[in-house]
Amino acid sequence: MAGNAEKIIAAAKDAYARGARLVLTPELSICGYPPEDLLLRGAFIKACDEAVSHVAFGLAQCHGLHVVVGHPQGTDVRTKSTAIQKRTNQATVLSGGNVVATYAKRELPNYQVFDERRYFTAGPTSTEGACVIDIEGTRVGLLICEDAWFDAPCQASKAAGAQVLAVINASPFHVGKQAERIERMRDGALLTGLPLIYAHCVGGQDEIVFDGGSFALHADGSLAGRAKNFAEDLWVIDLQATPDKALQLSCPTSLTPLGLQADDLSDLWQALVIGVRDYVNKNGFPSIILGLSGGIDSALVLAIAVDALGADRVRCVMMPSPYTAEISWVDARDMAKRMGVRYDEMSIVPEFDAFKATLAMEFANLAEDATEENIQARIRGTLLMALSNKFGSIVLTTGNKSEMATGYCTLYGDMAGGFAVIKDVAKTTVFKLANWRNQHDPFGTGAQPIPERIITRPPSAELRADQTDQDSLPPYEVLDAILERYMENDQSIDEILAAGFAAADVERVTKLIKINEYKRRQAPIGIRVTHRSFGKDWRYPITSKFRA
Repeated sequence: MAGNAEKIIAAAKDAYARGARLVLTPELSICGYPPEDLLLRGAFIKACDEAVSHVAFGLAQCHGLHVVVGHPQGTDVRTKSTAIQKRTNQATVLSGGNVVATYAKRELPNYQVFDERRYFTAGPTSTEGACVIDIEGTRVGLLICEDAWFDAPCQASKAAGAQVLAVINASPFHVGKQAERIERMRDGALLTGLPLIYAHCVGGQDEIVFDGGSFALHADGSLAGRAKNFAEDLWVIDLQATPDKALQLSCPTSLTPLGLQADDLSDLWQALVIGVRDYVNKNGFPSIILGLSGGIDSALVLAIAVDALGADRVRCVMMPSPYTAEISWVDARDMAKRMGVRYDEMSIVPEFDAFKATLAMEFANLAEDATEENIQARIRGTLLMALSNKFGSIVLTTGNKSEMATGYCTLYGDMAGGFAVIKDVAKTTVFKLANWRNQHDPFGTGAQPIPERIITRPPSAELRADQTDQDSLPPYEVLDAILERYMENDQSIDEILAAGFAAADVERVTKLIKINEYKRRQAPIGIRVTHRSFGKDWRYPITSKFRA
């Protein structure tokens, strides 16, 4: 929190030097979002209070400057039998070293990844609960994130005299989310007839990514400008009064070249890169390590990792088994060379033979099956985790969403690791991302990093002779379409069947999703890039006989 406070002070002083008189920071900018059960710790709330005071003191000499900081306020009132919640998600306005106004968020989201009703009490819903601050004659109505998705808080601000709406936010990314935000904020501007400024968070926090891209809308709902996507930005907006005392916005569109592309794959790539970069750096890992198989999933994760951290902090290990095809060796070496990373080969044949010898008496007269396939995956997981323990590198797992959904992964094998980069990326999207990255070099780490044959050859775990993924799963185009409908969009089985999918495929995929819940509970966290991921968005019991 001390680092956040210093960053706010530095940015506010810079803004003040550029003529700004109001600075907006994101929702819960003092502590980060979401703090989760840290909010239940009195010491945490106290540290937030101290950080707010530090910001106020640090900017006391910036006369006329108003700074809005987001933070939790209050604590629990405890009795012998219960605790009464008295915490709010608050925006505090600082000026001249003092608190000059406060606003408590009134609409508390409790869906998808949000749990705000677990922690916060809603602010007042009357007009008296609105916060309108006067900045040199301009009346600014303050709102926090979810408030602006509802009509009543916007209307309350206008009724309290606001001439412009200022919304501070921590809105998690998923593909298509930025367009949703702009469209909903446009509704608020049109409803009130007021311009609207949307200040947004950026960066990775565990599995959640915030994509920046703050923006401003004119009173007619048209876009006045946007800040950078997926990057910190100090973005200055001028507000000028018109003859009829309305306000007109004037601001630049401060976009990076990537941000100018209305491209979901571009946004998705940036989200995955910033998710890896922030998780690794913020948690103090010096480097990463991953198993490179010559297949498309590990190739994609390697490209993301190098874009996130640079080649010098990435190591990959090829661990061939008796079933590894020669082209996998060739393609893995080619990929590593293109990316400029350290590459090592460690055969698992001796270990596999040793395991089979040890188990020979137990497995006598029994045919080889998935047991022997899983032993190979678990040997690889053990080797990667040994390297992680010895050198401090975090292991990135390479499983995709289609595999996590259907259990086409090995517990304590390829699921072993610390961070699951493409856990929320369906297999069909994996192919699209690989092709996109080969056509773009957004971070200057090397064009066309993924050998074409890795993209075009049939996917295979290579754990038995002549194996392909489609031996065990429906075609990925079918699997992913059912997964999207059933898991992401909560369609019923009848609705999926009515859309033309074969009953056998629907039964197979939905059954696999159900019976593999126990695996997903033991998987590492991964980056959320859809509106519903296997994580906080998905909460199903393991022990359940219910079948739709």
